[in-house]
Amino acid sequence: MAELRCIVVTPERKVLEDTADAVVVPLPDGELGIYPRHAPLIARLGAGELRVRQEEKVRRFYIEGGFVEVLNDVVSVVTTRTFTARELAPDVIHQQLEQVIQARAAGDEAIAERNARAARLRAMLRVARRGE
Repeated sequence: MAELRCIVVTPERKVLEDTADAVVVPLPDGELGIYPRHAPLIARLGAGELRVRQEEKVRRFYIEGGFVEVLNDVVSVVTTRTFTARELAPDVIHQQLEQVIQARAAGDEAIAERNARAARLRAMLRVARRGE
């Protein structure tokens, strides 16, 4: 079976460079599954779970923004922020989410920002609870 090469980087560090059977990235409006021999593409990333499948093992990361490029079975993920599932503390994230939900927001921009922050925290919590 053909394999992908997956590279995940942030401005500060290379997070991952490994082979994979499949990669699933979060987009602003859903998810994109990438398998060997995928058509070339460049897409903007959303905040959410990045999954890298290697046979029966699935590595999970929370990523926030950036872009993905697929070319010649190489998946390059450039993101502004990433955490492995192991680096996330569900209790802390849950507490932060509760604070965001309870916070008052006045005006459309403040409400939109609060909702976006809550969505990011919910995505982080899902990754943290699923584990690596």
